[in-house]
Amino acid sequence: MQTNSLRWVFPFVALAIGIVGFMGVNAIAQEPEQKKAVDTRPTVQVEPVAANDHQVIINSYGEIKPLENTQLSAQVSGEVLSWHPNFVAGGVVARGETLFTIEKDNYEAAVLVAEADVARAQAALIEEQAQAQVAEDEAKRFPSKARTDLFLRKPQVLSAQAAVKSAQAALKRAQRDLDNCEVTAPYDALVISRNVGVGQFVTVGSQVAELNNIETAEVIIPIAGFDSVFLPERIKGITATIIQKGLNSFTREGVIDRDLGIIDNATRMSSLVVRIEDPYGLKTKQPAIKFGSYVQVNFAGATLNNIYRLPQALVNNQTVWVVNENQELEPRKVTVIREEGEYFYISSGLNADDQLVTTLPEYPQKGMQVKIAGVATPESSELSTSNTQQL
Repeated sequence: MQTNSLRWVFPFVALAIGIVGFMGVNAIAQEPEQKKAVDTRPTVQVEPVAANDHQVIINSYGEIKPLENTQLSAQVSGEVLSWHPNFVAGGVVARGETLFTIEKDNYEAAVLVAEADVARAQAALIEEQAQAQVAEDEAKRFPSKARTDLFLRKPQVLSAQAAVKSAQAALKRAQRDLDNCEVTAPYDALVISRNVGVGQFVTVGSQVAELNNIETAEVIIPIAGFDSVFLPERIKGITATIIQKGLNSFTREGVIDRDLGIIDNATRMSSLVVRIEDPYGLKTKQPAIKFGSYVQVNFAGATLNNIYRLPQALVNNQTVWVVNENQELEPRKVTVIREEGEYFYISSGLNADDQLVTTLPEYPQKGMQVKIAGVATPESSELSTSNTQQL
């Protein structure tokens, strides 16, 4: 009986399984819903550009040198009696300080002799003037009688006057020689070398020391051709910044004094001279810039108007990329007129508010459609709207 029941049930079970299988195969065979199109445009980042005025900064390097270097010589002969404690190599002496002294006895005696000669000449002049007055009075008593200049003693008075001037000149020379027995510093100076000592006999014109002027220093800086076109019309008096690099770096101020007026045959560069007051900081208490130091010098050049400043990484072969109004890549040829540090300064090829591409696709092409990072596309806006309506 049970066997007969199974025999009747089995066909219905098989039919049900077949129907379920057919429905499954039919569901699988149905075409999937149409997939949404995928946006394959590359994404780029852009920045708007704007033109501005730019003050050119000209940079150069040079060596600090003294404004004056003096080979000091003795102007009188004699034995050296003493010298200043700072009159040694590396010493600093002030303007007017006595560096060393020479024995004065002979020169003091010469001054006394010259003073006596002046007195003698003046006495002779007074005598001649008196005799001339007597001769003039006698001539007045006999006006009708002719008198010569010799009778009136005019030549004798002129000779006596000349003798007085000659004696005064000799006294002046003797006094000068006496004063030169004390050799003084012609300016605030750094002593480079000293060649005399106590007891040494020096002669006229013998070199006794070498001095460098530390009141003012100079640095000659070369100006390359690409910088010279950006020099202002008037350079004298422009403030310059002197930078001393190294472990104890610092900056000082100087002033452009002059153009040397020549172009170097080897480098084809012109040169400017920058002056630095009180380079050793004795009066201003500023850091000392020693002679021989190699320094960097910066100063303001001409002002460029309506200039675009771009990082050098964005400019390749005088070309930059922008995104036009159709969101397409567009190459632009630009004119680079100056390079400063990490930036190029561009005079033409761009327009205000151009969308400059800062991150290019791997293989950029003219007319390539792109997406701008951070800007919603029309497709994404529609998708957001439909999702909101479904919710």
